[in-house]
Amino acid sequence: MSSLSLLYKSKDKNGTETTVKKTFLVPLSELYVEPGFNVRDIDQAHVEEFRDAFVDGEYLPPLAVQVTQQGIKIIDGHHRYYGAKLATESGHEIPRLECKDFVGSEADRIAFMVTSSQGKPLAPLERAAAYQRLSNQGWESAEIAKKVKRSVADVEHHLALLEVGDGLIEMVKSGEVAATTAVALSREHGVNASSVAAGQMVKAKAAGKTKLTRSDAIPLFSALKARRLVELLCDSKITSVIDGKFLSIADEASEEIERIIADYRSGIKSGTEAS
Repeated sequence: MSSLSLLYKSKDKNGTETTVKKTFLVPLSELYVEPGFNVRDIDQAHVEEFRDAFVDGEYLPPLAVQVTQQGIKIIDGHHRYYGAKLATESGHEIPRLECKDFVGSEADRIAFMVTSSQGKPLAPLERAAAYQRLSNQGWESAEIAKKVKRSVADVEHHLALLEVGDGLIEMVKSGEVAATTAVALSREHGVNASSVAAGQMVKAKAAGKTKLTRSDAIPLFSALKARRLVELLCDSKITSVIDGKFLSIADEASEEIERIIADYRSGIKSGTEAS
């Protein structure tokens, strides 16, 4: 049975253009994790999945590492590393892990963590933290977007997520509010967004819901009343005067217009949908 190694060794005869990019088997004891480096929070269930994979002898891709004065720092593969440690602790020793060199700048390392398809997908707040690291290094939104292969809008949305306030951020972490809803709430209510969200969450839970939807968080004004207001205004007349223009409204329509406007204002203040 042949192999890539044998194919490569015979390249002068078979004409293959296969090349070699080495990986290394590094002792588990020589690997280390830099606190706060990984933008992903460690998921214990994911670690246990890798522990089981190691115990079952499944193939796992190599870790990306960087050699430093402290040892061999893990750039990508934290869950695999912790999974190997857990397998060892459970009696199935994993003496070494396959690793490959990561070559690049600090920005390249951050971008690699964001774009890597090997790790667990980033949660919105984890992605936001990665973008913020790049922003703190002087990268503009367009430059970050190009680096991580996402849109500028995606970058700006995630950066905005970090500014919604501690209360909303905790609700995003717990899964009570989606990241997009949190940003929308912040833009709608500013510094009051967290308290508004908390109040709306109480109402949502009372209705048997576990998550605050966008429509719950930012109720829409009744389309029927909005359409009726347009109809009433269409019957009005614009009159020019010396100082500008004014709207002439029929007496029979004015009371209904005022009532619709009052309903709108009341709905905005209370955060409830006008019916």
